Amino acid sequence: MRITAMAEQVPPTPGGQRCGFIALIGAPNAGKSTLTNALVGSKVSIVTPKVQTTRTLVRGIAIEGDAQLVLVDTPGIFQPRRRLDRAMVSTAWSGAHDADLVALLIDAKQGLTPEVEAILDRLGAVRQPKILILNKIDLVPKPSLLALAQAAMARVPFEAVFMISAATGDGVADLRRYLARRVPQGPWLYPADEVSDAPLRQLAAEITREQLYLKLHQELPYRSTVETERWTERGDGSVRIEQTIYVERESQRKIVLGKGGQTIKAIGEAARRELAAIIGKPVHLFLFVKVREDWGEDPERYRQMGLEFPKD
Repeated sequence: MRITAMAEQVPPTPGGQRCGFIALIGAPNAGKSTLTNALVGSKVSIVTPKVQTTRTLVRGIAIEGDAQLVLVDTPGIFQPRRRLDRAMVSTAWSGAHDADLVALLIDAKQGLTPEVEAILDRLGAVRQPKILILNKIDLVPKPSLLALAQAAMARVPFEAVFMISAATGDGVADLRRYLARRVPQGPWLYPADEVSDAPLRQLAAEITREQLYLKLHQELPYRSTVETERWTERGDGSVRIEQTIYVERESQRKIVLGKGGQTIKAIGEAARRELAAIIGKPVHLFLFVKVREDWGEDPERYRQMGLEFPKD
């Protein structure tokens, strides 16, 4: 078996544009969101150490030569226990089945965990072409990487194997060039300057949720959510954004607020700075924290997040 990016083996493009959907799947914290952002060259998906940060399909758009790559960042695949878990895992697999190409990311440091083993077992039933990406190679000796690639290839017939570090960028350019030559011929689906199909209101809510997790990684259960309630373009060129952070219990609301409101103030300030940089305008961000008991059992909340509500 040859471990190679194999980009040189893809026939040259005879002319015209190419465009395709690439689903990035993997276990939680494999690095899918970090890789999506690295391939796009801009932040389109939030990244935190908390598992299951990505809840629905996030599409990042990258241009490489004549090709437009629509990168579908999917929720991490694991053994679901709750309704929200089932909705996210179902969404991840639907993203794989709907794509032109499926890329399995494996955290090279973690190796073939039970979660990865379960993905490999199911991946064979996916008819789309598949590639393997070993991420975080800067943390693993090369002999271990080769053994890991061989073990995965013995389970699923991947067309190509890439060894990268999404965090440092090592190998990302080679991967982008390969994808550009692998996606099918066809017209671009998005304007050339668009990096995501997500509305700014949705991205703004995700940026605040990212800061919420970063500031309260241990203290706050991951079943909290953020909704952008109002977005107002002001006459002075700035933007006023009002968002509500929903938690399930009053005790969680107090954690988010913090003593004297210091925690919510820090979350808001960090989110405001990042939003201003992304939007390119001054941002006035106002955050409110409310209790919405058992929101994880409310079908309307799932629809707002772009998830299907799983039936019992």
